[in-house]
Amino acid sequence: MAARIGLTGGIGSGKSTVLQMLAGHGAATIDADAISRATTAAGGAAIADIARVFGPGFVGADGALDRARMRERAYADPGARKQLEAIVHPLVGREIARQTDVALAAGHRCIVYDIPLLVESGRWRSQLDRVLVIDCPPDTQVRRVATRSALSEAEVRAIIAAQAPRGLRLAAADLVICNEACTLQELAAQAAQAARSFGL
Repeated sequence: MAARIGLTGGIGSGKSTVLQMLAGHGAATIDADAISRATTAAGGAAIADIARVFGPGFVGADGALDRARMRERAYADPGARKQLEAIVHPLVGREIARQTDVALAAGHRCIVYDIPLLVESGRWRSQLDRVLVIDCPPDTQVRRVATRSALSEAEVRAIIAAQAPRGLRLAAADLVICNEACTLQELAAQAAQAARSFGL
């Protein structure tokens, strides 16, 4: 039976980097965030329902979700975020189940699910064997995200505030990788140690 590991952490914590490292050790990786983005990309499975529920103005000229407009709406109206999640989450769940079946059929001993909202959703814990949290202080998150994106510090802090509190994530963790002021080599060493504990 494959070990099922939930990987989570706040924006800018380094989840994607650690996910790639675990894949390098032989884990099957399933990126819930990438699946979610695909549903709201041009031609994505969620686009028609988004246009129906929110109006065609929330779909850009390129046929994809207008993320900036939806972000503004979601922060102004928490109900809007719930409406969006009601459209996207079932689609994501079905695709995750499909990818899990593929990984199991291929004989993988460990499946790592990158789930940004693992702690917030509440439904994931019972489906996982262990939870791995990538952790760093909020100031580090802000610096990393502001450096790599066009978002302002205030926008990044608003995203962090909308995510599960750091303490709540840490309380849910079976294993923590600290990604504060460590080199890529040091991060890789922590990922390798985690991989060994997962049977890889």
